[in-house]
Amino acid sequence: MKLKLTIPKDLKHSDVASSIGWSTTSQLYSIGDDHIIFRWDLKTNEKTEVAKLPKDVYCTDVHWFPGHPGKKQATQSESFALACTDGRFLLVSKTGRVEKTVDGHKGAVLGVRWAVPDGSALLTFGEDGAVKIWSKTGMLRTVLVQNAIPVYAACWSPDSNQVLYTSGKTLIIKPLQPSSKPSVWKAHDGIILAIDWSSTAGLIISGGEDRKYKVWDNYGRLMYSSMQNDGPITSLSWTPDGELFAVGGFNTLRLCDKAGWSHSLDKPQCGTIFKLAWSDDGTNVGCASGSGQIIIGSIVGRRNEWRHLEAVVTDENSITVRNAKNDSKEYIILNDRIVKVSLDWGHLIVTTGSQCNVYSERNWTIPVTVDLRGGVVNLIKQAERFFLVVEVSTGIQIISYEGRIVSTIKSSALQVDSLNTHIVSLSNDTVAIRDSRDHKIIRVYDAVSGRELHDVQHKHDIETLDLSRSNSQRCISFTDKNHDLYVMQVLKNVTAPISIGSMVTSMSWNNQYDVLVGTQDKKVVAWYCPPVVGTDIDLLPLITVELNGVYSKNPKVVSFIGNHVTLRRSDGAIIMTSISPFPCVLHQHMLTGQWNSAVKLCRVAKDRGLWACLAGMATSMKELGTAIIAYSAINEVDKIRYLKFIQGLSSNELRLAELALFCRQLQAAESMFVQAGFVFRAIEMNMELFQWERALDLAIRHKTHVDTVLAFRQKYLEEIDSKETVKKFQQYTEKIAIDWDKVIAKVTLEHEKIK
Repeated sequence: MKLKLTIPKDLKHSDVASSIGWSTTSQLYSIGDDHIIFRWDLKTNEKTEVAKLPKDVYCTDVHWFPGHPGKKQATQSESFALACTDGRFLLVSKTGRVEKTVDGHKGAVLGVRWAVPDGSALLTFGEDGAVKIWSKTGMLRTVLVQNAIPVYAACWSPDSNQVLYTSGKTLIIKPLQPSSKPSVWKAHDGIILAIDWSSTAGLIISGGEDRKYKVWDNYGRLMYSSMQNDGPITSLSWTPDGELFAVGGFNTLRLCDKAGWSHSLDKPQCGTIFKLAWSDDGTNVGCASGSGQIIIGSIVGRRNEWRHLEAVVTDENSITVRNAKNDSKEYIILNDRIVKVSLDWGHLIVTTGSQCNVYSERNWTIPVTVDLRGGVVNLIKQAERFFLVVEVSTGIQIISYEGRIVSTIKSSALQVDSLNTHIVSLSNDTVAIRDSRDHKIIRVYDAVSGRELHDVQHKHDIETLDLSRSNSQRCISFTDKNHDLYVMQVLKNVTAPISIGSMVTSMSWNNQYDVLVGTQDKKVVAWYCPPVVGTDIDLLPLITVELNGVYSKNPKVVSFIGNHVTLRRSDGAIIMTSISPFPCVLHQHMLTGQWNSAVKLCRVAKDRGLWACLAGMATSMKELGTAIIAYSAINEVDKIRYLKFIQGLSSNELRLAELALFCRQLQAAESMFVQAGFVFRAIEMNMELFQWERALDLAIRHKTHVDTVLAFRQKYLEEIDSKETVKKFQQYTEKIAIDWDKVIAKVTLEHEKIK
């Protein structure tokens, strides 16, 4: 991937080009110290002199009012804020007319930034060390910060509830609430000149006079630090989808992945690049330079792979598809500029500004076309049956590969601007999306109807999530801000999240089966069958396998197809590794009900991890005979005895309840016991688990075995040499006399009923 640079000879200011911005995806505005506002149209390659500013206006920064193509924009969306060296900032229409002038700072205003996504507030900062917040009409709301040194850069957080700003070598995150404590950390060895905070990825980038650029998470933890460049880093900017960012310096323009490593480096002879701005669709970046030259960089060389297919964006409107099976090539040329490309499940999805084109590997000539409503597509996710498109103007749509709109997901909890590939997941029947307002919540939707099924609530902010691809039991895995990995079922038997790993930086499900891989620092780990932890958590160490290999620090999982795992190292290099082929074959046998074949496979492989997978899955599918064989192979004697006890029970309802108890589903087991008429077994279960108050409540409610609970409670207290302190037990002990002979007789009778 690289930037294809366009340097129009006539798009040049006679003095320094100080600011740049996009009014639409194809119209670029620039302002220079020659006081001229230029507009460059990418479709017609025409330059227009929009206006000439007054002689006393020297611009330092410009930011367009937020607005999305395809939406009916208000008047303010066709205007921009302009910072000046004399302490003023201007509100200017796109025709160049100054709507309002505001005296904002003492000394130069070094930058202006509208709040996202609605432009409800304007942020200004300057040489006087002040960071101020204004209404969109230019009325002062608050002086957020008053520093002793100039603030060279500042920006809003993704939710516009915090402000990130510089103070010399330090970065500070200041919440808008006065009572909240700011986050402060030393970020560079020199003065910080440029920062940006991605509204979708949630990551922060910074650069300064120490000639380095760095990537941080939103808690101030360092994710990447570059080597020293040739000169200071003067400008930085994220793409709207948060997957890439651009870095500018003296005669330097670099395109980087969000992990920090560099895709490409260009050396345009233009002097220092003071400002960078991406178009709304993320395909072009505009650069304002010290020589006055305006440079436009277009992303080309974007590569997508799936099995034997490879699709490469070779130009702004052309794609080359290569089939590795027969080394054939197909060339796709579109009329409009390519915005997004996705390749998966044998289908290539290509979006432009007006259409979504669906190509099949069986036919690269005639695509299925879906008209877009003029909005920018910022995310595509594919499943076997259909794909998901996040479009700014229409929201989240599920579309079949035949071009039919299956459903539309609408929710006030989801902001389409903030969605990215790591917090949205799609399967054949389910969509999972992290809540845009509360990052501790995952919203689960039915893919066919678009109806919300339920939500998953966690105690920490969720960073990544992924739905399993297997149709047997739909599971979701997610990591939180502490990098702990959790797994749970989200459809039929919704379970609580169970932690299966720590310090996990990336993860992915297998494309067919319930096998999960993840990365932990320098290690790559495979979980052969994560759903079994919902049946028996003790099997977790056996199903967790570390893959051999040297992967460097912090590799990321790119894909997991078959038994092949594709990883990307921290330097951007692609490497391959693989897991044993046996887990996928075992899953295939279990899905088709071939339990004898599954047992034979485990005996041949002689792998305790496979036996553990078989034990857990057979138990969850109520194949107790197979489960006993599998548990025997891993020497779980206590579980074998209990499963044989369950197998010998005459009542099917009782067997199901005991299985739920075996799986540690205590509430479900108790409910099943009571509904099936085995109230004493529910009481006994609670006594065995030392839940004495619950046991007494059940006995009182069903008017049976109250004396039994009191007797065993008394015996328990005698054994631990303690006195009764619970008031309810004290009251009933005074009322009811305990006769051990009667208690033992009743218990014996109940046990006979169970048998």
